[in-house]
Amino acid sequence: MSRSARTVFLALVLSLSAVAAPAYAAPPPTTHRDPGNGPERNEIAATDQPMSVARAAAGENVAGDHSGYPRKTKLRVYPENTTDKSIKLGLAPYHAIAPKLNALQARSDRISVEIAGQSGLGRDLYLVTITAPESPSETRRQDAWRSLIENDPARAARDPFLRHGYKAPVWINNNIHGNEWEGTDGALRVIEKLATSNDRKTAELLKRNRFYFNVTANPDGRVAGTRQTSQGFDPNRDFVTASQPEVRAMRGIAIGKQPLMMLDEHGYVANTLIEPTTPPHGQNYDFDLYIKHGYANGLGMEKAVQALGRPETAKPEIPFRDYEPGSWDGWAPIYTAQYAMYHGAVSFTIEIPMRVNNADYETQPVAELQRRAVINTEVVEATIGSTLNYVDRNRGELIANQIEMFRRGTAGEAQREIPDGFVPGFGPEDRYRTEFPRAYVIPAGADQRSAVAASRLVDHLVANDVRVRQADRAFSLAGRRYPAGSYVVDMHQPKRGLANVMLEQGSDISAKVPVMYDISGWSHRLLWGASVDIVKQGRLDIRAHDVVAASPTGGVDAAPGRDLALKLVDGKDVSAANDLLNRGLALGRTDDGTVVVPASARQAAAEVADRYGVRFTEASGPATPLTRKTIAAAVGPDELKALRDMGFDVRPVSAAVLNAGFDWSRVDLLFVSSGLRYTDLNPAAKDALRAFLARGGVVTRGATGARFNTDVGLLEARPVAGWEDGNGVVSVVNGTGPVGGGALPDSFVYGPFWFTDLGSSVSVEQRYASGNPLVAGHWRTRDDGTGGPLQAAGQAAVVSGTSGLGGRAVLFGTEPLFRDHPKGLYSQVARAIYWAAAK
Repeated sequence: MSRSARTVFLALVLSLSAVAAPAYAAPPPTTHRDPGNGPERNEIAATDQPMSVARAAAGENVAGDHSGYPRKTKLRVYPENTTDKSIKLGLAPYHAIAPKLNALQARSDRISVEIAGQSGLGRDLYLVTITAPESPSETRRQDAWRSLIENDPARAARDPFLRHGYKAPVWINNNIHGNEWEGTDGALRVIEKLATSNDRKTAELLKRNRFYFNVTANPDGRVAGTRQTSQGFDPNRDFVTASQPEVRAMRGIAIGKQPLMMLDEHGYVANTLIEPTTPPHGQNYDFDLYIKHGYANGLGMEKAVQALGRPETAKPEIPFRDYEPGSWDGWAPIYTAQYAMYHGAVSFTIEIPMRVNNADYETQPVAELQRRAVINTEVVEATIGSTLNYVDRNRGELIANQIEMFRRGTAGEAQREIPDGFVPGFGPEDRYRTEFPRAYVIPAGADQRSAVAASRLVDHLVANDVRVRQADRAFSLAGRRYPAGSYVVDMHQPKRGLANVMLEQGSDISAKVPVMYDISGWSHRLLWGASVDIVKQGRLDIRAHDVVAASPTGGVDAAPGRDLALKLVDGKDVSAANDLLNRGLALGRTDDGTVVVPASARQAAAEVADRYGVRFTEASGPATPLTRKTIAAAVGPDELKALRDMGFDVRPVSAAVLNAGFDWSRVDLLFVSSGLRYTDLNPAAKDALRAFLARGGVVTRGATGARFNTDVGLLEARPVAGWEDGNGVVSVVNGTGPVGGGALPDSFVYGPFWFTDLGSSVSVEQRYASGNPLVAGHWRTRDDGTGGPLQAAGQAAVVSGTSGLGGRAVLFGTEPLFRDHPKGLYSQVARAIYWAAAK
C-alpha cells in the first residue's frame, strides 16, 4: 500500500578511505535525522564534565502537605547564570523557572510543584500538576482508581464511579534535548493560563482532568545548549536502559501518573512534525488501542498549528500519513513516546518547526533567532492546548482504552488483527504483531550464568513496573526443574508489552523497510548476561511471592585460609576486582582471566562481595600478578561511563589532548574509538604515542579504532566496514583466547566491522556466526553486494595479538559498551584490557 508521494531521503555518500574497505554509497537517511549517539560518536571523544552546579539557597526546597492538592513546595532558587544559552533566544533561563513557579503557587490553588529528581549536575527537575483542588480523601480515591485500572482492569471496566469520577491524567514532557528549548516556554505559558484563568471552561476542565508538566527534562543541556545530558547521553535514546538520572525521573512519572495521553516536545522539523509514526511499529503494542486516538489527536494538533496563521506552520507533517516507511519509525522502546505507550499512554513526539540550535544558533542574527523562538513557542502552546481539549472531549473513551490495554495483558489475550483502513491509510505495512510466551524464567543456582546479572535484570524489570515473582520452593515448567529462588515473569500481566520488549530477542526487520531512524535491535535477555528461559505455554502452578527487590547474590564460598577466585563474567565482577586493586591489594590473574585474591584479603573480599553482589570461590592453580590499570581513553560518552562504572581509572584523551602534551608515564592502556586519528597528531605527539605503544596495550572499537590500527601499524588485520547503519543483536562464535573465552554467544553491533587477511601473530577471539548472524535489528547489504550480514558471516569480529611496536592490542568490530545497554558484554572488554595491559 503506497503512502503520500513525499520524498524524505537525501543521498549521502560515506567512505572510510583510511580504512582498508571498499568505497560505497550509503543508504539514504531521512532528512529529519538528528545526530544521536550511534555512529556519529566515533568522531568526538568524551571529556570530563564538571561535576556540580552553583548551589541553590539552602533550605528552600521544603515540601508541604502531600496528602491532597495543591501541594505547595517552596522551590530552591538557583543563582543567576548569564551564560545560560536560552537567554540569547529570549527564552526562560533555568534559574528563572523556580521563581516563576513559586510565584504561581502563591497566586493559585490549582498548581502544585514537586521535585521529580535531579539532573546529572544536581539541578532540580520540576513536575508541575495542574488540577482543581482536592481534599486528601479525594486524592486517595483518585489514587485507588488509578491502581484499579492497572491491577484489576476487568473490575475497573465495570466501575461506573470510576468512569465518571476519574480525573484523566495527561503528561506533557519538555526539553528532553537540551538545545530544543521552546517546549519549556510553551508549557510555562499553558501552566500560567490554567493556573490563573477565571473562566468557567478552565474550571470545568480542571475538575475532570489532571495535567502533569515536566517543565525541563534536561536542564543541564538547556543551560549548556547541548542535545545531550551532562554525561554526554542522548536521553531520548535511553529509556530501555535508563542509565541517566533524568530518564529515571521520567520513568517515574510514566509509572506513577499513568497518563492516558502524553506529548514529548522536541525540535526542529520544518512545518512541524506530529506523530503517529511510520511503520515499523513496535510489535509488542496493542496498536489498535493506540492508532485510533493517536491519529485523531494528531489531526487535531495539525489544525491547531495551522490556526496560528503563520506561513511557517501552514503544512504540518504527520509521518504516518506523509512519510515513507522507516523514515520516522515507532519501533524502538528507547524514545520517550514509544516507551510511554507501554505504560498505557497514547503518546506523541512533536517536532517544532524553526531551527534555532546548532549552526543557526551561532550564525543567525539574534533578532531572527528570537523571531523563530516565538513561533516555536506558539506551536508548543497550540499542540498542548489541542491535546488537553482532545482528552477532555474523549475522556471516557481514553480511560476505557487504557483499561482495555491492561485487561488484555492480564488475561493473556492475543493481539488483535487490525483490518486495512482501520484508520485512513492503515495497511499491510503497518501490521506488526508478536506471540507472547506464557512466561520467562530466570533460574537460580547452577543453571544461572551470572547471579549478579540475574539480580540486576530482575531489579530493572521491577523498576519498570514489570511484575516478577520468586519461587518459594522448587518447581517444574516446560519439562525443566527449577530450584527455589528462581524468578518467574508471568506474561499474564498488565504491562506484558514492556516485559516482552525487554526479554524477547526481537526481530530482523531488514527486509521490511529500507532505512531506520535509529537502532532496531536490543535484548536484555540476550545481552545483559543472565540466563533466561522461555516458557511458551502451560499452567504456572508455582508457589511464589511478589518481588520488590532481587535477593542478595554476594558471598565468599571458600574455606578460611584459602585463596579466593573471582571469575570475570560480568561488569560487576570487574568492579569488585578493581575495588580490591584500588585498595592496594596484591591480586593475581590466571590464564583464563580469573582473578585470584590472597587469603589474607578475605575481609576485603567479603566487603566487595556484599557491595557488588559477586561470589568468590576457592582458587586453584598458578596466577600472575594483576595490578591496577590506568586507561587513556579516546572514547564516546557511553564507553567512558561503562569503563568508570567498572572501576577503571580513565583519563579522557583526544588528538587535541595528545598534541598539547600528554603524560603517558602512568598509563597502562590506550582505548581508541572516538576523536583520535593518528594522522591528526603533530610529530611530538606521534613520537610520545609510539614510545608508549612499545610497552603499553591498546583496545580499539569501530571505524575510528580500525583506522587507528591501520595508520599506526599495530596488528596485521584488514578491517572491512559493514553497512554503517547496520545495527542489532548478532550471534557470535567465541574462541578460547583471553578475550573470547567465556563471552556471551550474542553481541551487539552498530556500524559493524570485521577483520580479514590476518597475520600469523593475530588470533581470532570471536567470529560472527555462520549463515545470517543477525538475530534482531536492521542490517542490509549495500547495492553493490557488500557490507551485509551474509558477508560478515564467519568473519573475525574481535581479534588480538602483539603489535609490531611491542605492545598487545585487541580490535573490536562489535559494540560491547553501546549506550550503557549490553551489560553482559562489559566483562569481555575488561578481559581485553587486563590482557592487553599485562605486558
